[in-house]
Amino acid sequence: MTPTTDLADRLYQIGTAYRQAKVLLSAVELDVFSILATKPLTAASLACRIGIDIRGARDFFDALVALGLLRRDKDGRYRNSEAAGFYLDRCLPTYLGGSFVQYNSREYGMWGSLTEALRTGRPRTELNGQDHFESIYDDPARFRTFVDAMTAGSLLSAQRIAERFPWERYRTLCDIGTAQGCLPVQVALAHPHIHGIGFDLPGLEPAYERYVRDNGLSLRLQFKSGDFFNDAFPRADVIVLGRVLHNWDLATKKMLLAKAYEATSLNGTVIVYDMLICEDRAWGESGLLSSLNMLLWTSAGFGYKGSDCMTWMREAGFRDMRTEPLAGGNSMVLGAK
Repeated sequence: MTPTTDLADRLYQIGTAYRQAKVLLSAVELDVFSILATKPLTAASLACRIGIDIRGARDFFDALVALGLLRRDKDGRYRNSEAAGFYLDRCLPTYLGGSFVQYNSREYGMWGSLTEALRTGRPRTELNGQDHFESIYDDPARFRTFVDAMTAGSLLSAQRIAERFPWERYRTLCDIGTAQGCLPVQVALAHPHIHGIGFDLPGLEPAYERYVRDNGLSLRLQFKSGDFFNDAFPRADVIVLGRVLHNWDLATKKMLLAKAYEATSLNGTVIVYDMLICEDRAWGESGLLSSLNMLLWTSAGFGYKGSDCMTWMREAGFRDMRTEPLAGGNSMVLGAK
């Protein structure tokens, strides 16, 4: 049987997807969407505002139109699409561009070394005894990009968790590896009775306190510094491990869940959210690609299925586990104490 041209087209779509990605990432880097949020502009005016040569400008902007990210009026002026205006204008609290800045500045180049990483089993760059978080914290510019990316990458899932989890049954939460506090902020905004703690390394405290203060939640959300390898977790009714477990090897994953069990109040709950691998490992490529990303970023991290996580939770002592889809390819796994 001869394969159809549709299959060939699909191969070309996959093989050239990096071009679409780079157009979006460059547009975010150049702040196209924030600039167009103020008013529509012609190609010449927009090129001048973002500082690009006119030679590639029209193709660049029209490629964004073809991708559904911009609209072009009959008079030739460009404006944001609804999605781009909502999620890629840095002036809005719904801004997700922090993730794309991280992809552009760091991950895009790292994925060019996937073949080497597959051959060696080692991350894209030698870590010299540091984990990739420590190396980021040493560089102020990379640190700012990193914490913005953590917030952008968690925002949609945090909002869903705030909406769907029965927070009325609980009073306190602790977010482990909180970065600048996206999850506690979203929960506290939606549920005025909730008090929370963000737990992370000391270097994150200024970013956390600024983000919490900007959201008017300093009286209900506090920062607790610590190293989750060596320190006990703060106690709370709900312990959250968001986009944390995928960074580490199996022994560390189990250790963190054991610590979560010890810190969870009686009748409390642990929430793990991550980009899970689908159960049959045959569809939903997001989780598998995320796991390959850990190959490039970390010395031993890997993605996992919801059933894997529930097995580890059961070993730690949790019961009544279940999984629920969130947003952006993420899902949460819940376990009761």
